[in-house]
Amino acid sequence: MAEVRLILASQSPRRAELLRSAGFRFHILSNPVDENENVPEEPAGHVRNLSLRKAEAVIHDVKSGVIIGADTIVYHQGRILGKPADASEAYSMLASLSGQTHRVYTGISLVEAAGRRISDVAVTDVTFRNLAEWEIMDYIASDEPFDKAGAYGIQGRAGLFVSQIRGCYFNVVGFPLARFFGMLGSIWNENQIQSVRVTG
Repeated sequence: MAEVRLILASQSPRRAELLRSAGFRFHILSNPVDENENVPEEPAGHVRNLSLRKAEAVIHDVKSGVIIGADTIVYHQGRILGKPADASEAYSMLASLSGQTHRVYTGISLVEAAGRRISDVAVTDVTFRNLAEWEIMDYIASDEPFDKAGAYGIQGRAGLFVSQIRGCYFNVVGFPLARFFGMLGSIWNENQIQSVRVTG
């Protein structure tokens, strides 16, 4: 695997699509991480910790290059909202977000196979308009909430719920592209970055 330079340690189709749309070539490689073990309750520390652990979980399978780890949560009223376990939990999350402003945190960690590690956290404020009960039920019936933190995806049907955002839109999708690119530029030079970009 020495020829692979950029490795995404995530099975998230949204993160992969964002990286592709930004013109990056990469390989996907992920190993399971217990997201409930020894994780800080404070939201920034929570996502930073998990993003680093996700990247480090594959380091022994990578001979060279940079591994990208990421983790996204929704934080509202002192609670971390992860992916809902069922329709009841999805309803509870969406009802609590209705008419309110919440925060989306994404931790990003870049881990070089040679050993260097850097981590950062992006934060975006998201405001939902007031949602009618039928809208919440209709959205749950679409099955869209169940693989997403906070039970919604801004890039899908739930885009209709969002009245305002302050910060990076792509962070809410699950991967703050500008923050990632700035981090990559701090450890790689222009030639190294160009080597993982799609040409033509």
